[in-house]
Formats: sequence, structure tokens, C-alpha cells
Amino acid sequence: MRTNVLLSAVLLAVLPLTAACGAAEDSEGETMARTRAPEIPDDGPERWINSEPLTMEELRGRVVLIDFWEYTCVNCLRTLPYIREWHERYAEAGLVIIGVHAPEFEFGYERENVAAAAAELGIDYPVYLDNDFELWSRYANRWWPRKLIIDPAGYIAHDHIGEGGYGHTEEVIQRLLAEVDPDFAPPPIMEPVNDKDKPGAVCHPMTPELYAGYLRGRFAHRVYPDQETDYDTAAVYDLHKAHLFGEWRVENERLRHLAATEPPGDRIDIRFRATEVNAVLHRAKGRTYDVRVELDGAPLKPEAAGADVHWDDDGHSYLLIDAGRMYRILDSPQYGDHILSLYADSADFALYAYTFGACTTAGE
Repeated sequence: MRTNVLLSAVLLAVLPLTAACGAAEDSEGETMARTRAPEIPDDGPERWINSEPLTMEELRGRVVLIDFWEYTCVNCLRTLPYIREWHERYAEAGLVIIGVHAPEFEFGYERENVAAAAAELGIDYPVYLDNDFELWSRYANRWWPRKLIIDPAGYIAHDHIGEGGYGHTEEVIQRLLAEVDPDFAPPPIMEPVNDKDKPGAVCHPMTPELYAGYLRGRFAHRVYPDQETDYDTAAVYDLHKAHLFGEWRVENERLRHLAATEPPGDRIDIRFRATEVNAVLHRAKGRTYDVRVELDGAPLKPEAAGADVHWDDDGHSYLLIDAGRMYRILDSPQYGDHILSLYADSADFALYAYTFGACTTAGE
């Protein structure tokens, strides 16, 4: 269900400026602990995926985990293996997980996009589409992801902002389930899933999230909002900033390439420090297209490539853009300072943001 057009415009222009994906990483927020959990707005069945409408009142006597998430947010995606496993482990014991999807980008307002992403990500617990950010506001939220656990009496027992804290969160789930059923026999706490959560992990200073639109973007040169412009920028690369080459249109929340050109096309370069790079891309006109990818002027090597990278018969590495989502580009075992180039020869190219990771495990 689409929100009112004016409200959507306000949210797109204002809320993302104050919200952040993983801004308070590994933080035990506890900002609302021991307060009554706000009620879920009654907006009808079209706001729900995998469930009929639920209310906090009818969930009294159950343990409820509220997960504020967004399907292109890398920090949210890193939490999903834990949340899916908790659903598998504890649903029959009385745990109800509700994923509250609050969209960051315009295509995230479309129900079919969220439903497709939820299915692809293996999410079969209830998802509430908070397109007007009403439940977000009731929880005074500012972060993706954020996990809150509601006790059987309807009070917030645990509030965690960002990634991390999985063991403690699962302990709270087990304690509350045991209060409901004294015969509940909890399994051992989950072992860490992600490399950064494992003992001995080293997390290096990394490039912060880079947006591609003029509202929040960081460019190494002047950009001309909402104008198709031929850019030819300096060859000296500023760290953590974007450089444009060729014909581009910088819009409020995205970067567009408006014309078909000869391969490899025009390009956007970023200089970054990380082990992992992802990009949120979409099909501006709904057609599938390729984006050539280079690292330091050469194709990506298989041992350092992300899961969404392909290679053509000539050895060029590329992404196949078939939906609006986060694409995994670099997944290197080694931390470094590099230049990543994305080439656009399609009129459908739409880039929204880059996200990064910079953790290595022991021995890497």
C-alpha cells in the first residue's frame, strides 16, 4: 500500500537525514526498556506480509521481538541469520517476531518489492510495512536495525540498537519464555555467524556509508542537482568521496545515467578503505542491465569478489541489475585502500548508496 504522495515526499526528504543504518552499532540502547510497548497501527491486511494483522493487545501472554529493518541496509542483513534462527528455535515456545520494514529509498515503499526481498532472504515471520513511519515514531526510533523484546505483560524488556549483542538478546528471549512456561528447555546460545562477531575478529577503520544523491552524498567536486551534466573530474582521488566521469544526473537520493552509451560507458569512482563493499542499485525503467566493476583499474578477482559479481567471456567483472536491492561487490580477506569503479552504459542505471565492512578474522 502506497502512502500519501505528499507524506512520502516529506519522509524521503526528512526522515533519512535523521535516521541511520547501523549508526549505533553494537549498542545496548535500552532507551525504552520497562515502558509499555506502543500499539501497532491498524492499517489493514495490505500492510502485512506473511501474516494477518497483529496487535500488541492480542499478543499479551506471548514474548514478542520487534525488529526495525530495511531490506537494503547491510547492518540489517547481517542481523537476519540470528533473527531467522530465533524464529526457528522459539516460535513453537511462544516467541512472535515482527519485522517492521521502514523504507529508506523510494522503491522500498512498494509492497511487492519488500515481499520479494523477504522471500529471497528467507523471512517467513510476520513483516509490517511501516511506510508512513507511524510505528517508527511511536518507538521514537532513529536506527536500522533495532531490536526490542516485549514481555508477556506488554512491557519492553530489552532494547538493542544496531548490530551485535546477539547472545544477550537470546538470553533475554530464553528467560522470558521460561517465565511463561517453567518446563521450557532452552537450547545452547547460538554460536556467532558473521566473521565480525567471532572471537578474535579485528575491525579496521572503514569508509562510512556513501550516498549517491545530493541530499546526503559526498562528492570530490561540485555537482549540479537535477541537471544532466558532463563531468570530467580531477585524477587525484579524495578518500571517502565520489568522482563522476561522463554524463550523469545527480538527483536528491540517487545518481542516474540517462542515456545508452558504448561499453564500458561512463563511470563513478570512489576511493575507500574496507574489506567489503556493497551498493544499492535499481532499474530506473524496469529493464535489466549490466554494470561493469573494476578495482584499481582491473577486473575483480574471484577470491575478493562479492556474491553478486559475474564475469563475461573476456574476463570483465560485472553486476546484473535485476531488482532494487543491495548488491555485494567486494568481499576481500584483506583490508586495504582502493578505488572502485562502476561503469554505466544503460539508461536504466540508478545508484543510491554504498555500504562497507572492514572486519577480518584471526589469521587473515
